[in-house]
Amino acid sequence: MSMSVMTKKRNEQGHLMIGNIDAVHLAEQYQTPMFAYDVATIRSKARAFKRAFEQVGIDYQVAYASKAFSCIAMIQLAYEEGLSLDVVSGGELYTAIQADFPMEKVHFNGNNKSRREIREALRAGIGCFVVDNFHELELLEEECGNLQTQANILLRITPGIEGTTHSYISTGGEDSKFGFDLFNGQAEAAVAQSLAVSSIQLQGLHFHIGSQLFETSVLTKAIATLYRHIEHWRTLHGFIPGVINAGGGFGISYTRYDEPLEPKAFVETIVHSIREESGRCHLPIPEVWIEPGRSIVGEAGTTLYTIGSQKEIEHVRHYVSVDGGMTDNIRPALYGARYEAELANRVTQRDEKTYAIAGKACESGDMLIYDLPLPAAKSGDLLAVFSTGAYGYAMASNYNRLPRPPVVFVENDEHQLVVEPENYADLVRNDRPLNM
Repeated sequence: MSMSVMTKKRNEQGHLMIGNIDAVHLAEQYQTPMFAYDVATIRSKARAFKRAFEQVGIDYQVAYASKAFSCIAMIQLAYEEGLSLDVVSGGELYTAIQADFPMEKVHFNGNNKSRREIREALRAGIGCFVVDNFHELELLEEECGNLQTQANILLRITPGIEGTTHSYISTGGEDSKFGFDLFNGQAEAAVAQSLAVSSIQLQGLHFHIGSQLFETSVLTKAIATLYRHIEHWRTLHGFIPGVINAGGGFGISYTRYDEPLEPKAFVETIVHSIREESGRCHLPIPEVWIEPGRSIVGEAGTTLYTIGSQKEIEHVRHYVSVDGGMTDNIRPALYGARYEAELANRVTQRDEKTYAIAGKACESGDMLIYDLPLPAAKSGDLLAVFSTGAYGYAMASNYNRLPRPPVVFVENDEHQLVVEPENYADLVRNDRPLNM
């Protein structure tokens, strides 16, 4: 049972606290809907991963997967905590540049990098490309030639192993849009092609099983499978990986029924498996990289909404609508993700009814939570939905021309607006009048 979901701080007024700040005061100052991040939780999660590596005594990088949540302040926070950075687009790279993040600690992932993105990353001097396919290899070789430079790369390998998770966030199986397949010859061909290009420096290999993992056995299987092929590649091509990147996807707690593992469990499993396989193959132990995103920011985020209308259908459901929904949290509509929530202004009161929390988008599928026990809810109440720090703001949209909400960082007794709320003028800023 996750303490971050099940145990929340309350003050004497019976209000939810985020850091040491009253959530009601945050909502009054910044308006709802809004994302509030507890910075102390982010720091704690980042340090837990780093500490786990330091305890096992191995060269490593912990790269924050910025697709979970990216803004300038978040990238600066990752730098403060000594993390590397995983980006998957030119926009995420640009954000890192604006945050003055050291480019040598940036890894560029993604399955369809454009020529422009590759050129921008080479000019920026990023540390590593995680190459996903032959098209990218060809573009990278061409652009290295055009710019008279070299690129460090990892090859993303699809090991044919899947974790127990939703199909939309499973990435390690054979039927995946990501990576070079291990069993049909693609991966070996990619190794050979990479080694043959003087402007490309093949540092190692990357794999990612999927997201929201609650077990370590799949990582052990993936590493064992990968090393069987590494043995062959050493003999055939003289290739010995200096880096193994085991990806991310480490699960967090969204509800009381989730039982995530501590960072230490994942790190120890990955390192033990790599050490064991390296010893079996008489290979040097590589540097080990991981890419946690959700597991660093997910539980740190809380979305605050104001309750508006209600609709009760006797013997069916009691709907309560909030001033956000699928435009700031698409996960429930996209793949049935589940959350827990409380009335932030009345957290100490007894639950009286079960409600269905509806968003305000004009879609029947815009439902955040279907069965939520709460005190008798009324218009104006403040609803706090927990563990929304990953893939909430990152996937937010302007559907129905709803402005995206603000993001606030809270650390102890201080709070700061780190992403401005959008307004109606922002919605039409790029529009052009009909002129035909």
